[in-house]
Amino acid sequence: MKILVTGSNGLLGQKLVQLIQTKSECQLIATSRGKNRLKNLSSAVIYESMDISNSDEVERIFLKHKPDTVIHTAAMTQVDDCELNQADCWTMNVNAVQHVVNSCKAINAFLIHVSTDFIFDGKDGPYDENATPNPVSHYGKSKLAAEEIVKTGKLRWAIARTVLVYGIAADMSRSNIILWVKKNLEEKKQIKVVDDQWRTPTLAEDLALGCFLIAEKKAPGIFNISGKDFLTPYEMALKTADFFKLDRSFITRADASIFTQPARRPPKTGFIIDKARNQLGYEPHSFEEGIRIVEAQLQLR
Repeated sequence: MKILVTGSNGLLGQKLVQLIQTKSECQLIATSRGKNRLKNLSSAVIYESMDISNSDEVERIFLKHKPDTVIHTAAMTQVDDCELNQADCWTMNVNAVQHVVNSCKAINAFLIHVSTDFIFDGKDGPYDENATPNPVSHYGKSKLAAEEIVKTGKLRWAIARTVLVYGIAADMSRSNIILWVKKNLEEKKQIKVVDDQWRTPTLAEDLALGCFLIAEKKAPGIFNISGKDFLTPYEMALKTADFFKLDRSFITRADASIFTQPARRPPKTGFIIDKARNQLGYEPHSFEEGIRIVEAQLQLR
């Protein structure tokens, strides 16, 4: 199987590269904008600089390598940045998806597109794959528009929806709730954490595995690929404090109304993952297990 991954410098992209390069049956083409930032890249892996917003570049790379499977992870994912820079968001999250779809069709590649819980309004989560989307932010609207392009693109496709991805990036360029809580409590700083939003936080390694299982089975349709624990950020913070044996008294419960953010957040999302379990054999780690994996990776740095 020849797999092309977009956004290989990103958190999910890094985990996909780490996973796929261990599979002897797979040939991997890793792509991202600019230079490769991944360490320990196998000599068997091909890296190509590719800007997904440039249709000619996408077409050229796809025609050059002719992958049979494409896992599209590249996107503009910072929700507030998307709200403040809506044109850029649409370019990266919608127009670029059209370029990827067109090029997949040209070479008859199976496309796995990564999407988000933010396509929902958060009124009645957790959601299954048949729930009706209703995004409340520009980011959510862009990701829903991208899903529609994929679904109507007349190609072989799957959509992997996920929630609040956390993990350790190779260059530590991206924080997450575990690192944020750990750092602040170690510095004896008071933090306010919302307790009126619910998510099923997803370890990046689990999301990578879910995407690979879809690729391996060429499983069509929509799959919820997330963690299994339905938690508020406040509960995540307490679990983090307890794991690292830090003083949880520095954590104050808050509601979302006290924070001023450009983009609205859906209050209660999270996913029901029964379909992925039954059809793919997907089984994610618990949040506590995820913290342990993050700690182990920190120890190796």
